[in-house]
Amino acid sequence: MKSQTIKQFFKQFPNDQVCLEHIIKNRYGLSPKCPKCKHQTKFHRISSQRAYVCQWCGHHVYPCVGTPFENSRTSLQSWFYAIYLFTQTRSGVSAKELQRQLGVTYKTAWRMGHEIRKHMKSVGGNNFLFGDIEIDETYVGGKRKGKRGRGAEGKTIVFGMLEREGKIKTQIVSNVTSKILHPIIIDNITKGSIIYTDEYRSYNSLNQKGYNHECCNHGIKQYVNESSHVNSLEGFWARLKLSIRGTHIHVSSKHLGKYANEFEYRFNYRNEPLKMLTDLLSIYRPLNQG
Repeated sequence: MKSQTIKQFFKQFPNDQVCLEHIIKNRYGLSPKCPKCKHQTKFHRISSQRAYVCQWCGHHVYPCVGTPFENSRTSLQSWFYAIYLFTQTRSGVSAKELQRQLGVTYKTAWRMGHEIRKHMKSVGGNNFLFGDIEIDETYVGGKRKGKRGRGAEGKTIVFGMLEREGKIKTQIVSNVTSKILHPIIIDNITKGSIIYTDEYRSYNSLNQKGYNHECCNHGIKQYVNESSHVNSLEGFWARLKLSIRGTHIHVSSKHLGKYANEFEYRFNYRNEPLKMLTDLLSIYRPLNQG
C-alpha cells in the first residue's frame, strides 16, 4: 500500500476545523448519541473552543480529551502533520526536526514527540504473539569501558519478542533473569509457540512453561542452527540503535521505552505505510455514550 504524499495530506487536512471534525467523527461515529440525554443528535461546533454542543440538551463534548492534543494550544493541523512525519521515516523524527518543520519551540516539539510515541504504544494493542517467535535482549547506552553485552554497567536493557512474518513487542527490563523474563513471555506469547533464543541460561526452562524451545549457541559463534536463530530481532535492534545514534544522538533510560515503542509500531506496519498513518489518526476510542 502506497504512502500518502505531503500534498495529499494537506488536501485531506487543510485546517484545524477539518482535523477536529475528523476526531469527533472517529470518537462518536456518523450517527452520534449524546452521552447526557442519550438522544441521537447533531453536535454543533462551539467556535471559541475545541468543543461541540448537543442540539437537544446543550451538553458540551470535548473530542480532544483523552488524545495527545488535550491541554495543548498547538494547532491540530500541526499535531496531525507531526504524526504524518513520524510515519514517513525509518529512522525517527528528532525534536529539532519537529521544531523546524512546525515552527514551535523546542520544548513544545519535544513534548509533542513523546506524546506521539505514547500514542503509538496505545494504538499497537496487546494481542498475543503466536507461531515462530524470536526472543532476545539488547543493551542501550553508548560505548563504555569494561564488559560488553550482558552484564555491562550503566546501560538500559530492552527485551524483545518478534513473531516471524508478524509483529514485535518490546519492554524495558531491570535485568535478564528468568524471574523477570518468564512472566513477560507468558503474558505475551501463546503457549505451544516455538521460541528461538541464544544459549542464555534464563531461557533454559521455557519447555516447562508450555513452549517449544530451540536455541543457537552464540558462545561458540553458532548464529544459525537450521531454523533456530534470532537474526530478525538482531536486525530490529540494529535499526533502533542506528536511529538513536544518528537521529536522536542520545536517549535517556527514562524515555528509552517510548523510542522502542515507536520503532515497534513502525515495524508492525512496515508493509502498510498508509494504514500506519490512518490508524494513528483514527483510533481514538469511542467515548462512553451510555
